[in-house]
This record gives sequence, C-alpha cells and structure tokens, in this order.
Amino acid sequence: MTDSVSKALAHLDARWDEYLGQLVELSRIPSVSAEPSPSAGVNASARKVCDLMTAAGLESCRVIEFPGGHPYVYGEWLHAPGAPTVLLYGHHDVQPPGRPEKWKTPAFEPTVRDDGRLYGRGVVDDKAGVMVHVAACASYLQSGGKLPVNVKFIVEGEEETGSSSLEAFLREYREQLAADVIVLTDTSNYDAGIPSITYALRGIVGIRVEVQALDHPVHSGMWGGPVPDPVIALCKAIGDLVNDEGILNLPVWADVRPLAIKDREALTALPFSEKQFREQVGLVEGATLIGDQRMPVWGRVWRQPAVTVLAFEARPFEGSTNQIIESARARISVRIVPDQDPQKIQDAMVRHFEMRVPWGLKVTVEREHAASWWMTDPKGPAFEAASRAMTKAFDHECVFIGCGGSIPFVDPFAKVLGGVPALLMGLEDPPCNAHSENESLNIDDWKKGTRAAVYLYDELSRLPR
Repeated sequence: MTDSVSKALAHLDARWDEYLGQLVELSRIPSVSAEPSPSAGVNASARKVCDLMTAAGLESCRVIEFPGGHPYVYGEWLHAPGAPTVLLYGHHDVQPPGRPEKWKTPAFEPTVRDDGRLYGRGVVDDKAGVMVHVAACASYLQSGGKLPVNVKFIVEGEEETGSSSLEAFLREYREQLAADVIVLTDTSNYDAGIPSITYALRGIVGIRVEVQALDHPVHSGMWGGPVPDPVIALCKAIGDLVNDEGILNLPVWADVRPLAIKDREALTALPFSEKQFREQVGLVEGATLIGDQRMPVWGRVWRQPAVTVLAFEARPFEGSTNQIIESARARISVRIVPDQDPQKIQDAMVRHFEMRVPWGLKVTVEREHAASWWMTDPKGPAFEAASRAMTKAFDHECVFIGCGGSIPFVDPFAKVLGGVPALLMGLEDPPCNAHSENESLNIDDWKKGTRAAVYLYDELSRLPR
C-alpha cells in the first residue's frame, strides 16, 4: 500500500461521520426527476452536489443546464501528468417516493436504524454512489493534496426518467469527457459484503394497451352474459404472455444468446440459497419460482427475458358498483437480453394484443421507450484493477455478475465514448428496496465501497494509457 493510499484511508476513517452527514443532507432534497423541468428539487440537488464537489477539492465545478432535461453537475481534477484519466459517473435524481403510508419513516427524512441501514428515497440509488467518489476524492486531496489519477466527475439529473438527453449531452461534451476508463457507480453487489462488478444488463421494452368494449358502463345484471367484459378480455391476453411455467410466450427465444459454458459455471459457483432468495424478495409461502427450471435462478434474472405488468387500471374498489365497465388499461414491459432486438420485441408485443384480445373488442396499443441490453467482456487491466480494489476493501473476493435491471445511461456511454473499459460498480443489495418504499443503504457496505474507490484510483494509476 502506498503512502498516499494510507493517508487517504486514514482521512476517510477520521471524517466518516461527516461524509455520512453529507449524504443525509443530500438525501433530504426531493430531487424527483419525474417532475417536469425545471424542478425545484432537482435543481437544489444539483447545486448541493456542486457544493460538495467543490468542498472535496475538485475544480471547475459547475451545474450544467441542458435543453430539455434536468441539470448535470461536473467537476474535475487534472493535475496527474502521465497518469490515466478516469471518468466517474453517478446520478443525483431519484424516483418518486411512492405511497407515504408504506414508509416507516418519511421518504425525505433519512433515518439510520438499529439494523445498520440508512432509510430514505435515493440514499442507495444513487446518492450514496455520488458520495462514494466525493468522499474518496476528498480523502486524497485533503490528506495529500493530489489524486493518483486525473478525474472527471459527471453527475446526471434524469437517470430515473430514462436519461433521454444523455446521449446528446455526451456528444456535445465528448472532448471534455474523454477518458481512459469509465467508472459508473449505480449498480449492485451480489449480496451484503460481497463486492461485485456488473458486466451484463437486460434491456427493457414497454407498451400501454387499452381494451374497450362499450362507450359507457352498463348494469351487469341487465346486460351481463352476452356483453363482453373488457377487463376479462385484457386479463386473458395478459395471461397469454406467459405459459404455465411462467416463461415468456412471445416468438423471441430464437434470438436469445445461449449461455456459454463458462458463464453457466460462473453462475453455479455463486453462493445461492433458495430460502434466502425467497425471504429477500418477500415471496409468499407456497409460491413457486417460475421460469426455465434448467437455468440457475440468477441466470433467469440476468440472461433470460421476463414480462411484468407495471400498472393496471379498471375501476377502483371505492365507488364500484354492479357494472360492466367500458374499458381497461395496462402498462406492460419486457426485460430483454442478448441478442434480442428491442424493436422486434416491441412489434411482437403489439401484435400479441392485437391478435389475442378476444371477442372483437377495440384494442389500442401505445409504444413506450425501448432500451437495449448491454454486455461487456470483463477482462483486461482495468477490470483486474477494479477487482483487486474491491477485494481489498471488502476483504472478500470480488465477483462478476449480471443485472436483471436496465440502466439507460450505460448504452449512451458505450456508444459515444466507446472503446474504453466501463466499470459498473454500486452499493445496492437484495434488501435495499430501490425504487420501492423504505429504500435503504447498508452503511457498512457504503464505507467499504468508498474505501474501494480509494484503492481503485491507485490501482488505475498504473494502467497503460
């Protein structure tokens, strides 16, 4: 361990409570990017991130307004001649809080509980990821006056709404953001205490479908029987999306990349307990795990497509009467995997509802955003450096994992800044409840993750440029 690393780690340990307090302050800001721009919460969050970057010792820190989107924040430190340049990424926007009554403590009042976790909206997704690098940079700059690598730090403000302007932003600032390696901090660890680097992401394709039977509701006693119910019709078509085993029932399997032998071996080598898996997800007693039973469970999450009904609208319980209602609507997504084409999947979804809704009812399908899958080969000096850094910080061997989710910022980075390694590291763990009520951060893993960033900058300093 070099002297600069030792000093940075000692500084981090001495100031840890201060950095935790900064994370709490940042997480109090309701930076919900689903709100239209300009958003007071997102703007306040951007200013706070800029202040934290400046206080850490980064330079040229500023909030960047970009047409049609929420603000970005940029900071840099470029005084390591001959050393590689590392582009750091995080996002400061968050999901809406959800149902207030489901939170044990208010969403925007971050609270540390006895279980060693910090609870609040955005604490793990992704304000802790932002603070990892704020704290790691500060630990070097305030203990020794310099970083071992050149750093450019970009923090996005609209990741949670699909990063719609990110590709255009990256193209406009491409020269300024040029780097030798990208570190994107918004993914998960395999489990608490098990450091992980993500090398594969599923994509996502969505539609909205409405089924209409009538121009107004009618009495179910007077008309029920010959008059078709649009809710049942929509449910039948949705049910046909999967077979009895829960496997997606669209003509898409021919395009799914087969699992290589080495990938299957890596999956089976991961520690796995079905009992723990069921407990972590909160599966009710007696429910079976669905999907291709020949595939390991995490293989079904990371490397096979899956369908989800995101929303369903018919008639609320409150105020409902004995009626056949006029229409029903649903919002549906399919997670896609290598080598599936998003447009082909979306076309298949549209055709499915146009053909499978029974009884000649009117079907209207609206296409939503389609994002591709992403996958890289986690080999080479940058991945080796990251693995060493994570292993040292967590005192546990780093593993390489897939992610069942879709992270919209990765593909624009790969397209615009392609050719340099992209290291996906993060802090989410199975019980973190990201995007749901009672989102939380494992504080011990966050500390280890920040120590990993300290080690990572040092490890990357020895990369060939």
